Amino acid sequence: MSSEQEARRGRRQRIRAVKEALRDLNLQLALLSRRFGTQVDLKDVDWNCLDLLTRHGPLSPTALAHTAGLRPATMTGILDRLQRDGWIVRERDPDNPDRRAVIVRARRERNAELYRLYAGMNTEMDQLCADYTDTELELIASFLRRTTAAGRHATDQLADG
Repeated sequence: MSSEQEARRGRRQRIRAVKEALRDLNLQLALLSRRFGTQVDLKDVDWNCLDLLTRHGPLSPTALAHTAGLRPATMTGILDRLQRDGWIVRERDPDNPDRRAVIVRARRERNAELYRLYAGMNTEMDQLCADYTDTELELIASFLRRTTAAGRHATDQLADG
């Protein structure tokens, strides 16, 4: 085998290792989210929607459904559960001339409960990141953003059919 063939083979193996590591990460984060949700009595999909509201601010139910990749009818049930359990509020949208329009807002006063549960993971991540230089952290963050964009694109392709 030529050195060029060996180099190509080695690159394919490294790329496969990255993909496997991402699959492992996906599984571990799903397990963490499930455990997290169990602690605060949130279904996975409910937690995902609450996280989107917490990070992106108030959204209309339609915008939240689109962002979460859910059908509006499914979103209604999720929002009903989140509101019943005190995680969100539905408010009239002051920027919309249609008086029936609402926005959904996460109740920030409940964030302390969420932060407490994620404290262990945040501590682990702080310790992990301490081992990298600023340049390496920028590279890792860029890779993760680009991976997220690739996942979004693949998701959109599957949704389109």
